[in-house]
Amino acid sequence: MLSFTFSLDPVPPFSLGLTVWALRRRPDNRTDHFDKGTYSRVLSAGETPFEVSLSQEGTIEKPRVRVRVQGPIAIDRSHVTATIVKMFGMRLDLSGFYILAGQDPDLCRLVDTFPGLKPPRFPTAFEAAVNGIACQQLSLNVGILILNRLSQACAPSLETARGLRHTFPRPQDCLKLSVSDLRGLGFSTKKARFLLELADAITTGELDLEGFAALNRQEAIERLTRLKGVGRWTAEYILLRGLGDLSGFPGDDVGGRNKLRTWLKIDRPLSYEDVQRVTQKWRPYSGLIYFYLLLDALAKQGYIPEGKP
Repeated sequence: MLSFTFSLDPVPPFSLGLTVWALRRRPDNRTDHFDKGTYSRVLSAGETPFEVSLSQEGTIEKPRVRVRVQGPIAIDRSHVTATIVKMFGMRLDLSGFYILAGQDPDLCRLVDTFPGLKPPRFPTAFEAAVNGIACQQLSLNVGILILNRLSQACAPSLETARGLRHTFPRPQDCLKLSVSDLRGLGFSTKKARFLLELADAITTGELDLEGFAALNRQEAIERLTRLKGVGRWTAEYILLRGLGDLSGFPGDDVGGRNKLRTWLKIDRPLSYEDVQRVTQKWRPYSGLIYFYLLLDALAKQGYIPEGKP
């Protein structure tokens, strides 16, 4: 096994731990591991799986992230760097957001509770789409269980010091499975068909999900919702977690909507339109509020200590 290490200097403030938790969401996520301050995941370069491990050195205000790469062959450092920087928002300058938060006492307290959070992204828009399809109308716990099974069923694997680890499946990996196979993993028949059709369209070049990043938000939502199995909730999920669009709060996300309502002490249920109206004042950073409220909920559930990633 070949390995090398290097360091990255994220734009401060930066907390690897908090950003990892916003990415992984639950401790039983087997794709994104976090143990004793070290994040690890198996990624792929072409057909070759390799493991990355990240640990933070320095402080939140003067951060440095140590990266270790291990794989069966030499891996291009620039490929690894680009993926990690994107996943953890390391090049994002959020100074405009902090100025905005400083003018809003409620938001300021929330931001101060979780210092250094950056908005995470999945490595690909396809991974975001599969996460969205898997979690439609299900609890997050059940959705992540199904995603774990999917990776184990068809994704490339690598033997690591932590045992056998799988990448997240690529479109061509998913096409190894049938509707029946996917049903056995926990997908409904409709979701299984949606997933396979999406994977086939990307594999054949008919669909370029990454290209939706070049569209304005409304046009991207309209075009995404034309895809089978992609409603407004999934479209906004792909934009936020796959393409890094922070300009909108996902108003159809029931969990996010309820967290927003509780945080703002609103005594009635919120509609999609209500969410857009309430979060209008935080644009173009309203999607970032979603991640802060997620961390707030994780802290209340005991997964992370507030302010101590």
